[in-house]
Amino acid sequence: MERLLVLRLEALGCSAEAWFNGVPLGRVDGQRSTVLNLPVHEYALAGSNTLELIINPGPVIAPDGGAEAEPALSDGQLGARLCLLLPRMGALAHPSHARTLAALDWAPAEAEVYRSPTRLQQSFELPISFPRWRWLDAPVQALSASLKSGLVDHVMGLALGLAKGDAEPLIRASRLRLEELAQAYQRELGAEVARLRSHVQSHHAAQPLKPILPSLGSLQLRPVAGGRLLECLAADGLPFLRSPGRSATGAACMLHWPLRIAAIEGEFYVLR
Repeated sequence: MERLLVLRLEALGCSAEAWFNGVPLGRVDGQRSTVLNLPVHEYALAGSNTLELIINPGPVIAPDGGAEAEPALSDGQLGARLCLLLPRMGALAHPSHARTLAALDWAPAEAEVYRSPTRLQQSFELPISFPRWRWLDAPVQALSASLKSGLVDHVMGLALGLAKGDAEPLIRASRLRLEELAQAYQRELGAEVARLRSHVQSHHAAQPLKPILPSLGSLQLRPVAGGRLLECLAADGLPFLRSPGRSATGAACMLHWPLRIAAIEGEFYVLR
């Protein structure tokens, strides 16, 4: 692989969120200049693609009936940019060093009125061929009590595996995702599986994993990818499957395992 498709999000004086083909991929808080670079092959589509930039997005888990945001005056020091870059492998993912395939810019002039959130969107064609990812053919999910109950049981199995330092339940549930990651980045499936297994085992060896166990009241579901995937979140909007752990330097941290799940004929599959 000679080139890498990278999503670059940067903001100053505001917060911003990047979506690519209906999937939220990251936020930055630009009260100081902040930049986020993400490889995104596994979200890219052959043909038409869509970028979306949200300025000052609301909470990920939004309260029902949230009040409409009040207008504000720009001080001329606000701005955000979302772009899709195609740098060479090993090169800096920056517009000055890579081909820009699509871009969204927001920079209100001084004394210009703006509202939060503000949404910008761009559709474009990619000059790169990608497989048809499985999540594109997953059925749109209708949220129901039975679906949520089934997902709680599913995530419980993953959490209990992590509590034993056993990565196999997570590997089995994520098999299709791992296959597509290997395909997207031209890597071996065995290497993807080994990477996930090693990640779980090394963290469990450093500090026994004690994931928060799911319940109907604590698991929040956010439909993404046009409702074809359900993102499993906690009340703070971060990935639900998590455990206190240690970083490479030994500092205390929270480990997260993101889960975007498709439900197909009563079975659950982690596709992203």
